[in-house]
Amino acid sequence: MPYEQAVPRDYLREHGKRSVAETVDLLAENLADYRAIVHRCTPADLAATIGRMLAARGSKTVLVPPGLEVEWLAASDAERIPDRAESTPHELDQVDSVVTACAVAVAETGTIVLDGSPDQGRRRITLVPDHHICVVRVPDQVVSSVPQALERLDPARPLTWISGPSATSDIELDRVEGVHGPRTLEVVLVGGQASVDVTS
Repeated sequence: MPYEQAVPRDYLREHGKRSVAETVDLLAENLADYRAIVHRCTPADLAATIGRMLAARGSKTVLVPPGLEVEWLAASDAERIPDRAESTPHELDQVDSVVTACAVAVAETGTIVLDGSPDQGRRRITLVPDHHICVVRVPDQVVSSVPQALERLDPARPLTWISGPSATSDIELDRVEGVHGPRTLEVVLVGGQASVDVTS
């Protein structure tokens, strides 16, 4: 019997029943629990929201994937650095911030998934700079569970699963952030509601 038939696949696809709004709220709650900084805004407010975030950070340079919507950075004076294959890790480390979209966001785990699409760029641009702003379109890109996310993803693409800013802990459980990725992750949930910030 083939493996895919021999192993039962009758596990729960999601835990509990939630409305779309409740699923988005759960995503925001779990992102904040992982120490990501969560912002909510309408599509019309997105450029201003990103502009305020970059200004608050003091970012003078921002790394831009080739397919990122130009309008998203319209309210920022930061110098745009293109995602170039020849950029060295040292050059990427000099960039203040990076702004990307995402492929999907998982509410139950507070996870953002990037798949290397043009609006997300290559994996290393979200691992080297110290500050990552990730835009999630609500509710289209939000799912409840990992199984639902996997259905939307192409396993042949370079998938990066992000649950909060990069962090590790030693044997004493002392948390250190920014070890193998950005020290600060800010997530913008773009939907039809008024602007509000949720911090950890």
